[in-house]
Amino acid sequence: MSYVSGLTCRECATEYETAPRSICEECFGPLEVAYDYDRLRRTFGRETVATRARSMWRYRELLPIDGDRILGQEVGYTPLVSAARLAGRLGVDELYVKNDAVNFPTLSFKDRVVSVALTKAREFGMTTVGCASTGNLANSVAAQGVRHGFDTCILVPEDLEAAKILGTTVYGVRLVGVAGDYDQVNRLCSQIADRFGWGFVNVNLRPFYGEGSKTVGFEIAEQLGWKRPAHVVCCMAGGSLLTKIGKGFDELTRLGLIDEGTTRLHGAQPRGCNPIVAAVKDGSGEIRPVKARTIARSLAIGNPADGYYAARAIRRSGGFAEDVTDAELVDGIRLLAETEGIFAETAGGVTVAAARKLIASGRIPRHEPIVLVITGNGLKTTDALVSTAAAHPIIEPRLDAFERVLSDAAVEAALSKASDAPPPGPSLSTSSGRPATAAPPSSGRPLA
Repeated sequence: MSYVSGLTCRECATEYETAPRSICEECFGPLEVAYDYDRLRRTFGRETVATRARSMWRYRELLPIDGDRILGQEVGYTPLVSAARLAGRLGVDELYVKNDAVNFPTLSFKDRVVSVALTKAREFGMTTVGCASTGNLANSVAAQGVRHGFDTCILVPEDLEAAKILGTTVYGVRLVGVAGDYDQVNRLCSQIADRFGWGFVNVNLRPFYGEGSKTVGFEIAEQLGWKRPAHVVCCMAGGSLLTKIGKGFDELTRLGLIDEGTTRLHGAQPRGCNPIVAAVKDGSGEIRPVKARTIARSLAIGNPADGYYAARAIRRSGGFAEDVTDAELVDGIRLLAETEGIFAETAGGVTVAAARKLIASGRIPRHEPIVLVITGNGLKTTDALVSTAAAHPIIEPRLDAFERVLSDAAVEAALSKASDAPPPGPSLSTSSGRPATAAPPSSGRPLA
């Protein structure tokens, strides 16, 4: 049974029947899926969710599908990791990591949106699907497209990371590199969708595709015991994920599944591609497109489709936004890995590094619960770390050689400890008594 009432323009509120369209014919505003919340309140609750398998489809009444034939039944319900060691390094009381770096099947949050979009494409009778992508989406459309029997065609900027190219072509789909940036690729995909009628998951299927991101918010609330977190920090490319996480919390509140309250949404971007952060910081909310120059290629969208809405969601929630340099994002990757054993891609490094700045500046109070959203796996972007990898000793296969390594390491540790000793002076503390200044660089290794 579907609870979708149709599509609604976010700007002029014109209503449309459910169809593969994404733009309002009246004002060219983006369309969004609308639901019958009165009917949902009578039939959907925590008890219903608890009886279902641990995937994102345990919230299927809040997703835009009509039937029971779901593609990607196993996607979602990724861990919400209590990150005490990282909390200690950042000097906060309570910190969690929503770890979509282990999502199924392609290790990024894009598996959620693709699962919804392909389910909808099948309902619309489409046989060919595709996407414009900066990498993770390409991987997911390729994997899930072939698994569910679609002809699949994917277009990407020509300079993507090798691991993401391999992670797409391995499935045997048609991949086309475009000599241009993501925004040019996206425009070309719109023309192809119009010409051939194919289902491009983030173009003409975009209203349905975006709804998959809400499940990140649903899962965070359920995994916290049906509570809102005080703060969420999320990286931004097009800006859709952050807005949909906010929509997810709002829908759960509207249905009475969580209490009224506020979750402050904080956005993170690399400094080399920061149009949404700039719009938040200057207070205008106006998105000024930029030419992307960053190693965080999955976030390299200079003209973000949902940028205006992401900036508005951040401001309305009372949150803020921060950008970080490429060196800072690499240190963010290392900090998360060294404290929690989670290897995030470059976008995750942006999230961690931005969170560190937001905490240090007081935008995020140290005693309030925080969730960091990690969207993809570090094995996809190892290129960003190769030049900064620490050297390791090579020894003869003898015990005395190994003991010599231990001795050398002890000397190095003692010298490092002496050089890192803070100058005498007053110390800061959090409400829990944890040192507030305990946020050294992740490893002290030189950065590129």
